[in-house]
Amino acid sequence: MKLLGLLVALSIICIGLMALVAPDRFLSAAEYTVTPKGLYVIAALRVIFGLVLLGASSASRLPKTLRVFGAVALIAGLTTPLLGVERARAIFNWSSIHGTGLIRVWGAIALAVGGLIAYAFAGRRRAV
Repeated sequence: MKLLGLLVALSIICIGLMALVAPDRFLSAAEYTVTPKGLYVIAALRVIFGLVLLGASSASRLPKTLRVFGAVALIAGLTTPLLGVERARAIFNWSSIHGTGLIRVWGAIALAVGGLIAYAFAGRRRAV
């Protein structure tokens, strides 16, 4: 399970790096997610990420933190289809109107969260 947790962390880090380094390309790629199929794919990924974080948290350095991240991802995944394409498109348009600075901020946050998750899974768990 730790390996799956590291893969989740690596995925989040890659997304964050893309948003930081190439926000225009990130927006181009993100545009494909504001379709009915895209929303379901994103929802499924969030649910999978959440379940992996919840399942692997006990083998990590930061089990409580990863349980919170996992619960947030799981809830986000379950509620994403309820958002609807129109509202997702409105959020996407709002984000793209505010320029690349906002995308870079979200990328930095994703990079920090991915780094924290990687740190939590990379070493051995502390003895309690």
